[in-house]
Amino acid sequence: MKIKPLFDRVLLEIEESEKETKGGILLPTAAQEKSQVAKVVAVGKGGELDGKKIEMQVEKGDRVLYSKYSGTEVTVEDKKYVIVRQADILAVLD
Repeated sequence: MKIKPLFDRVLLEIEESEKETKGGILLPTAAQEKSQVAKVVAVGKGGELDGKKIEMQVEKGDRVLYSKYSGTEVTVEDKKYVIVRQADILAVLD
């Protein structure tokens, strides 16, 4: 199954959260925070908001930081994805 985001939405593949601390202590699943870093898998074509054209600032392959409580999580073929609006992306990581 393929997912193609519409308008100003972006499909992100969620990166795995840290499973251990920097000191080497393993974290139980309940203590692991949800990762806010993801890889852009697909990008919509943009759209219009209040009569202004929205141009997409991210592209496929970018690593991004997105808002913690944004988007809709989906699982396809055992991979976790989140679909967010471009405005919910906070930064592109190098």
